[in-house]
Amino acid sequence: MATAIVIGAGLGGLATALRLKHKDYQVTVFEKNDYAGGKLHAMQQDGYRFDLGPSLFTLPYLVDELHSLFPEHQVPFTYLKKEIGCNYFWEDGTTFHAYTDQTEFIDHAGDVFVESKKKLQDYLTKSKSRYNLTKSLFLEKSLHKSSTYFSKETLKAIINAPFLGLFNTLHQENEVFENPKMIQLFNRYATYNGSSPYQTPGIMSMIPHLEMGIGTYYPNGGMHRISQSLYELAQEVGIKFRFRESVIQITHQNKKVTGIITDKGPFNADLVVSNMDVFPTYKNLLKDVKEPKKTLEQERSSSALIFYWGIDKEFPELDLHNILFSEDYPTEFEYIFEKKSLSNDPTVYINITSKETKTDAPAGCENWFVMINAPGDYGQNWGKLTATARKNIIEKINKCLHIDITKHIKTEYILDPRGIEKNTTSYRGALYGAASNDKFAAFLRHPNFNSKIKNLYHVGGSVHPGGGIPLCLLSARITADLIPNVS
Repeated sequence: MATAIVIGAGLGGLATALRLKHKDYQVTVFEKNDYAGGKLHAMQQDGYRFDLGPSLFTLPYLVDELHSLFPEHQVPFTYLKKEIGCNYFWEDGTTFHAYTDQTEFIDHAGDVFVESKKKLQDYLTKSKSRYNLTKSLFLEKSLHKSSTYFSKETLKAIINAPFLGLFNTLHQENEVFENPKMIQLFNRYATYNGSSPYQTPGIMSMIPHLEMGIGTYYPNGGMHRISQSLYELAQEVGIKFRFRESVIQITHQNKKVTGIITDKGPFNADLVVSNMDVFPTYKNLLKDVKEPKKTLEQERSSSALIFYWGIDKEFPELDLHNILFSEDYPTEFEYIFEKKSLSNDPTVYINITSKETKTDAPAGCENWFVMINAPGDYGQNWGKLTATARKNIIEKINKCLHIDITKHIKTEYILDPRGIEKNTTSYRGALYGAASNDKFAAFLRHPNFNSKIKNLYHVGGSVHPGGGIPLCLLSARITADLIPNVS
């Protein structure tokens, strides 16, 4: 039987393992941690449950698709569609409920921000068109195979290139609106792939369509249920897992992969898929292979500084997703990407899964995942930065919610970029691999195959098509499509 090894049990690794098993490979997954899921992990502390990683769930069909590969195995995975995508707050008392129904969103946004409803409709129509024009080229196929460029979809995308916003920044695209708060709200979508709205190309204006055109969802049981349902399915279908076993080398001979060496010995395989960040894959596992310098030197995406707080009070004005906006958005991104630091007025994101899963917090309490965007780890004094950020975050919450939140924090756990890198081997703790602060960034990402070593493949957020749950799952699909069925 043909054998496949997957390095890393992150979301991309789990999805690829399932797809390879469906192609009749005998699959073994090697994972340095003692759990599956990568960034999609969870923890419990003092009666509160927290999802540690990604908190936004879109395109749920990509998870359903994996479960449907093995219809005879019924692993529970359900989700609900959210009516409100996010609640937004500003210090001047402005609040906005971002409905996922487009008509409701447009009506409410037009009223709150005094914007033209026609202009809002035109923007969201363009967002949908850009998504539909580019998903086949940028999200569903390898950008590094010539066959991709000989299709009707690609030709259509190339013809429409001037319409796609490739030559403007996202911020410039959003300046179609009059109200600075409306511009700021749409600028925020740059953070969905760890970039700056003042640098990332305008094509990123397609992202709102994911929320308002397709929908925002919540997995019953929390985000951790996504990775755990796939892990449980993988176990049921016979995929083997070797936890607490670090891969130290990918072996190859005559430009063809032969297997791996771990801290417990060598293992042979017909093909190897690395779900490890592409930077440490080359630096640590492929030391004898010439590295793709240009790819590895790409600017890294933003990271995060996260406070997990057990709160002894309920806040009816908050929902699953909440944003408390900075008063100076340009400076916030200047600090992150240019100064590699944190501004004193950060945008604060609060995710509260106990709004949907009541058992995630004690009765009358809430589990707050409080995050600010941060630079990667470049040797900063994270102890000092974290202490200052905590003070600034509390100040922002107090101003926007008119409360002294400090006295309601009953338990705390902190995760900074150093911890993210340590737990997931994401270089510098970058959440999305390379940043998309360049119109050519998509083409500079590492391909899903290795051009130097046959039968070696790459999957996950650091390679094509990018980071985040949907793109990691699409990465697994692209990678698996490159691998032939067992004959």
